[in-house]
Amino acid sequence: MVQKAKILLVDDRPENLLALEAILSALDQTLVRASSGEEALKALLTDDFAVILLDVQMPGMDGFETAAHIKRRERTRDIPIIFLTAINHGPHHTFRGYAAGAVDYISKPFDPWVLRAKVSVFVDLYMKNCQLREQAGLLRLQLEGGNGQSPAAGGKEPAGLLAELSARLAAVEEQAEALSKQLAESADAAAVATAAHLERKLTGLRRALDALEPGAAGGGPVPPQS
Repeated sequence: MVQKAKILLVDDRPENLLALEAILSALDQTLVRASSGEEALKALLTDDFAVILLDVQMPGMDGFETAAHIKRRERTRDIPIIFLTAINHGPHHTFRGYAAGAVDYISKPFDPWVLRAKVSVFVDLYMKNCQLREQAGLLRLQLEGGNGQSPAAGGKEPAGLLAELSARLAAVEEQAEALSKQLAESADAAAVATAAHLERKLTGLRRALDALEPGAAGGGPVPPQS
């Protein structure tokens, strides 16, 4: 069962949060509200999010300060942030947003379709990363089993588990390749860079799996389990 991604919406005005929910509801993901920077940081302590939509102009802790706190935390520093602002102070203001760690900076009023499309890209990347972590977890179980511990993943033999891991990874690789091709046609440099990072992770995991295959150079057959 595929778990839905969580999207954090941060704005001090309830009507703006309602509008964002209306725009993003078509993505069929979990939308989480936060009415202040402090509330957003509290939500980030316990939940994982695919992307954060962050209003710049908020009383107290504004969007820039909130983003700075998010980027300082190891747990949240890699979550993409899309800044939303009702005013445009020119290139310097926009640069400040990117300097704070935003992957995008959108002025209101914005095109609902464009915003939904941008968020959808980061949700897809988040899902691929979740699949990658799952494959890495199965790989670790296989390595533990190969070190003389009890059979992993429900008692499957090493060869069978390797074949299953390889098939699952191939499916993720295929989806990631299709997503990269789709992004290559867009002008969203941040999304392209994130997709390239995901592909590098997949390549590393594929090499690790190949090294476990019997007869692999430097690896040799997987030791028999006791």
